[in-house]
Amino acid sequence: MIKNILDRSPYQLAIISGTLIGCAYPPIPGFTAWFGFVPLIHIWQTQSPKESARWSFFAAVIANLLSLYWIGLNSGASIPIVLLSMISAILYLGIFWGILGWVVAWVEKKTSNSLSLLPFLWVTMEWIRSFGALGFPWANLATTQTVFLPVVQMVEFTGTEGVGFWILLINVVLYATICRDGTKRNALIIFGIIFLLPWIYGSFRIAKFEFDENQPYRSVAAIQPNVNPNQKWDASYRSQLFELMDSLHTEALTMAPDLVVWPEAALPVYMRVSSKRRVYERQVIETGIPLLMGTADYRRDSTGRNVYNGSIYLGVNGNKMYHKKYLVPFAETIPLSQQFPILKKLNFGQANFTAGTEFTTFPLDSIHFSNMICYESSHPSVARGFVQNGAQFLTIEANDAWLQNSSGVRQHFELARLRAIELRTGIVRSANTGISGIIYPSGKVTQKANYGEKIVFMGKVPIRQRLSIFAKYGSVFAHMCFILTLIQMIWFIRRSNPS
Repeated sequence: MIKNILDRSPYQLAIISGTLIGCAYPPIPGFTAWFGFVPLIHIWQTQSPKESARWSFFAAVIANLLSLYWIGLNSGASIPIVLLSMISAILYLGIFWGILGWVVAWVEKKTSNSLSLLPFLWVTMEWIRSFGALGFPWANLATTQTVFLPVVQMVEFTGTEGVGFWILLINVVLYATICRDGTKRNALIIFGIIFLLPWIYGSFRIAKFEFDENQPYRSVAAIQPNVNPNQKWDASYRSQLFELMDSLHTEALTMAPDLVVWPEAALPVYMRVSSKRRVYERQVIETGIPLLMGTADYRRDSTGRNVYNGSIYLGVNGNKMYHKKYLVPFAETIPLSQQFPILKKLNFGQANFTAGTEFTTFPLDSIHFSNMICYESSHPSVARGFVQNGAQFLTIEANDAWLQNSSGVRQHFELARLRAIELRTGIVRSANTGISGIIYPSGKVTQKANYGEKIVFMGKVPIRQRLSIFAKYGSVFAHMCFILTLIQMIWFIRRSNPS
């Protein structure tokens, strides 16, 4: 039956693969990724490089439209701008699939050995796609597997690219089992071993990182106020918003936590220079409970007035600011505008923030922690930078209300789980409208607040004890796959063209 499906036209096969892969992203459990590439692999094996690139791009457009449609729901910009953003992102990401499809088909035409190269090529593609101002590791296949917690335990060693390698490998073995001559029984045994190994290993690894109250932790209270972001800077709503946040903060203080966390851009003021700051400073001194809140900030230098998306830490021994390092392209900044200031004159309705430069850590009694702001949590390199700089747990302040009640909100929360596993650190997430929660180093979630819920909650956040392999060495697995890809291609080409 499956073989009959593969007899369809490349157009139909691309639609099938694009749909199966696009539907693998949260909130849908990602089991379709385990076989969703099989029709696309058939295209790569049977079509010319040009046709393979064409249909790979088409499949990517379908997959990315299904998984990233929420980019077009941004309520903070005009409809033409958000639709243009969504279409541009989908087409841009499709280029990577198109190039990969061309390379695989070219290798197959030259050597007839492209299947063994495919998982390494996919990892190389995901790794390259994460670079630069338009880097987007959000789309990595690891995002499809977070509901299967044992499987993603490997990211502490391989980074998210390791999950992509595993998915492509089981697709390749499945395709070979269906289409190649030979003993099906042996092929199925190999498929079973490859498929089950991460589940078995991951189950043991999860147990090692179960929460243990005998190990160091801090009690953290997080606030999810559920405020419409389009109202936040409305002058008529200002006093009501201050009253709401003050009442929620008072509720948090009654829980006697070690730290209180507010979401991104919680109040419509520049808190560092606002008179309101003194009120919260007095509360911190009186209660001994520090406060971390998201706030806009500005500084003046020789280039003029620079505005930042940031967070301010009001501690018992003083204040400290963090300025968001990784800004959302075309929403918070124009890429390369810091290198070429003339680009700031372009107006797509974006905020034109300036990016921060430091992996800031905040002192909490005898330990330090760091904060990521919203989109930053989708980038493993950003989270790793904080941990390498001494952060012993992480907080995330977010405002996913712009995405409305879409799958983007769910995907963003799942990305935080990947960061917790990669770095084996506790994470607290405070989002304006949700989803908020506390994530253990195993990736398990506690105190999860639903989207659209107004709530204050407190939980115990484990303190990181040591650096994981990924925290120490970063994307070394992707580097190895890239090198092995080059070696294999050179070897295949030389073998197919003997002198």
